[in-house]
Amino acid sequence: MHKDELLELHEQMVTIMEYFSDLEQVDSTLFDPYEELDVTPSDVHMSKSEHKHAVFVLGNALANAMSEDEFSDAGRVGKRMKELAEDAERKL
Repeated sequence: MHKDELLELHEQMVTIMEYFSDLEQVDSTLFDPYEELDVTPSDVHMSKSEHKHAVFVLGNALANAMSEDEFSDAGRVGKRMKELAEDAERKL
């Protein structure tokens, strides 16, 4: 995936995060790990690897926001996103 495509994906995922953040039944602290990264889609000067890591961390949070438990489809996606985020972080 090219960096511009990754930035677009990152931007779309942030839009989804904002939607979930507005829902009362979603724990707002789910998105804290992503927020702590301080990597936004508009930070075009940051590396592709940093954006990739941010996308996986955000993907994990979104999947957890949608999951009923760790064995649901979203729960399994969340677990995989966490693994990918950890791998991406090691490569930073």
